[in-house]
Amino acid sequence: MKTKRNLIITSLGTLVMAAVFAASGGGQTSFSVDIKSKEGIGSYLADSKGMTLYTFKKDSQKTSTCVGECSAMWPAFYSQNITVPSGLQASDFGTITRKDKKKQTTYKEMPLYYFSDDRKPGDAKGKGVHNLWFPATPSESSW
Repeated sequence: MKTKRNLIITSLGTLVMAAVFAASGGGQTSFSVDIKSKEGIGSYLADSKGMTLYTFKKDSQKTSTCVGECSAMWPAFYSQNITVPSGLQASDFGTITRKDKKKQTTYKEMPLYYFSDDRKPGDAKGKGVHNLWFPATPSESSW
């Protein structure tokens, strides 16, 4: 009787651990910002779904100048809790409140954006638009 009971307890423990493992993404860590790489771009920042994040040359530190129609084409990226892989530091990310009262995440104090024409992870159709928009890179010196 004890053997059968121990087997049931062990089996239940295994099932609970498997459920916890599956609920946590099967052991994979999900980051709110990640580093991706693509030919023609090199390393760039992307959100948790792999969507490219951009910076705008007309912005200044902690200030977004993309408003009105611009913000329809270039929506602000915002994540309340930033988690990052090795190669990035969460302390390099911050939050600003834009003139339109929306929150926006910054990287090294520069606002981050999406491009509305990017439809799937890995798209970077906004690269070089009007020579003002570029995928955000892990290196501030590339801005």
